[in-house]
Amino acid sequence: MNELFSQIQKNGSFLLITAAIIVVIGLLARLTERKFDHLRHVSPARRVSIIGICSAIAVVLHILDFPLVFLAPEFYKLDFSEVPVLLGGFFLGPSAAVAIEGIKILLKLLLKSTSTAFVGDFANFFVGCCFVLPATVWYHLHKNKTGAIVGLVIGILTMTVIGSVFNAWYLLPKFAQLYGIPLEVIIGMGAKIHSGVSGVYSFAALCVAPLNLLKGTVVSLLTMLLYKRVARPLFRIHELPAGSENP
Repeated sequence: MNELFSQIQKNGSFLLITAAIIVVIGLLARLTERKFDHLRHVSPARRVSIIGICSAIAVVLHILDFPLVFLAPEFYKLDFSEVPVLLGGFFLGPSAAVAIEGIKILLKLLLKSTSTAFVGDFANFFVGCCFVLPATVWYHLHKNKTGAIVGLVIGILTMTVIGSVFNAWYLLPKFAQLYGIPLEVIIGMGAKIHSGVSGVYSFAALCVAPLNLLKGTVVSLLTMLLYKRVARPLFRIHELPAGSENP
């Protein structure tokens, strides 16, 4: 805990920018739900319990992350924590997905602090939201299997493109600055894996984009497999009255 407070003091300005972006994402998610009348039938208590279940599962999966050193330097890690985020978002809507994503990061920081000066933690939240927000919004606009599949594809593409550009433009330079590593050293790590890496944007294209694409694909497949088999029975421990929502 002392280490976490020390990191907060060192990186206060970055955390303020991060907090502002998180608020904007949360407001955007909330605004998109105004058209989704079917979500109003979920009671606050039930909503909180489902968000809690999904957040607990998500933080465990997040902590169990692992590197894929044949794709990207080892500080880029793959995890499947967006599976419970998507499951909760498919059931409760985009704002719940953002809430689960945020709670996951907060719990991880409390349990393990940060090893990336908060940059990796913010990246996980931001890139995760780039995935789950389009996917859940599209799903709730259509409410069928095709809508879920198309939403997931849109989410994968959004995460891959925006996540890669944001890495190159902001996250990688900020990580180098806050962690005290020359940006050229990070680019050199990528060049050892992919000979085509020569700068920050080629690093993002050859290291970050494939990792995001792989993660999005695997998470999407797991979500489609688990939603009806596991998530719906789990979330319906307390059955709704007749006529309530049926995602």
